[in-house]
Amino acid sequence: MTSNQTLGEQEIELGENLKRLRLNKNCDQKTLAGRAGISVRALHNLEAGQGSSVKTLLSVVRALGRESWLLTIAPVATINPLTLTSRASQRVRATSPSVKVKAAKRLADITNFAEKEGKQSNG
Repeated sequence: MTSNQTLGEQEIELGENLKRLRLNKNCDQKTLAGRAGISVRALHNLEAGQGSSVKTLLSVVRALGRESWLLTIAPVATINPLTLTSRASQRVRATSPSVKVKAAKRLADITNFAEKEGKQSNG
């Protein structure tokens, strides 16, 4: 398939490719339609490029064992999200005001105690 084809031409080519794959697997339309859970008429329309639903296409692709074709539609990841986490700086947790007040009181108590001890040893 090329980008300069019309949608109708692309449908016909896709149908022909699916038909060729079915024949290479030595499978008739009735058997493949049964495996895909669709009518023979729906498979015939798909192979003829006469418009089909996405559900019909997916059912046939799955029945032919070609789900990997669908992976080619997905975008290629250019950035691995896992590498972003290793580059991220460590998170600094926020401290609540009550914790800060308690820490300041403890520091003041330690400082006062040290000053008293210092005066007693000097005196």
